[in-house]
Amino acid sequence: MAVTAAQVKELRERTGAGMMECKKALVETGGDMNSAIDQLRKSGLAQADKKSSRIAAEGRIALAISADARHAVMVEVNCETDFVAKDDSFNSFANAVAASALQHRPADVQALMQAQIGHHTAEEARQALVVKIGENIQVRRFEQYSTDGILGAYLHGGKIGVVVELDGGTEELAKDLAMHVAALNPSYIAEANVPAEVMAKEKEILHAQAADSGKPVEIIEKMVAGRLRKQLSEITLLGQAFVKDGDITVAQLLQQNNAKVEGFSRLVVGEGIEKRASNFAEEVMQQVRGG
Repeated sequence: MAVTAAQVKELRERTGAGMMECKKALVETGGDMNSAIDQLRKSGLAQADKKSSRIAAEGRIALAISADARHAVMVEVNCETDFVAKDDSFNSFANAVAASALQHRPADVQALMQAQIGHHTAEEARQALVVKIGENIQVRRFEQYSTDGILGAYLHGGKIGVVVELDGGTEELAKDLAMHVAALNPSYIAEANVPAEVMAKEKEILHAQAADSGKPVEIIEKMVAGRLRKQLSEITLLGQAFVKDGDITVAQLLQQNNAKVEGFSRLVVGEGIEKRASNFAEEVMQQVRGG
């Protein structure tokens, strides 16, 4: 039987697969919609498995936050190229996964991939996207947040996501602080949160640097103390100058707003993934040599 454009359109809408894949599946199954869907899913799984060994270090961070700002989710979804990271279908998938995580609150990535996105599970949607786009696509990790206070979220270019938890203050303040964390990347909330071993190591390094100055011990101690204060102000959120007003620190901003930072989290696309180094000139030479 002849396959109609309407059938291809319906199959595309139901599976997310490309037009040619849908037409081929319908032809091979004699126009049986359910059989065509099954065939595309099997094809998607096969293609996803085939591409799963390829490095996927690009992608985006997707954010979802509840209307009352009490619950939030950040999800990292990876692909192979920055070009695909800007694709509308890829971004829609990432946002749908984040929304699903916010709704279902899964225990881990495996549970998240079995949660529903529309008429399919997240895993089925991922496989269909692999078929459509042709790259390895993976949901790498996600983080969930719940609070009795206020959550502020900020997404920078789809590459950096931040959630800040406040006790007191406003949603606007929480979002401003999330923007600050995205820009200045503090390691800790306050000096009290810096591990003792980190403090000891920094003091050791500063002492070694100051010892070469030839100054008296008491002067060296003052130099080390001053440099350590400066270093702590750079790596602690409360010690940093506020990104939107360099005349005040974050600690002063919080005091003005009667608020306290309970925690923050910052995710960056691809952090910790070893990217394959490529030599473009060598690749061209291999092609010229037929290699």
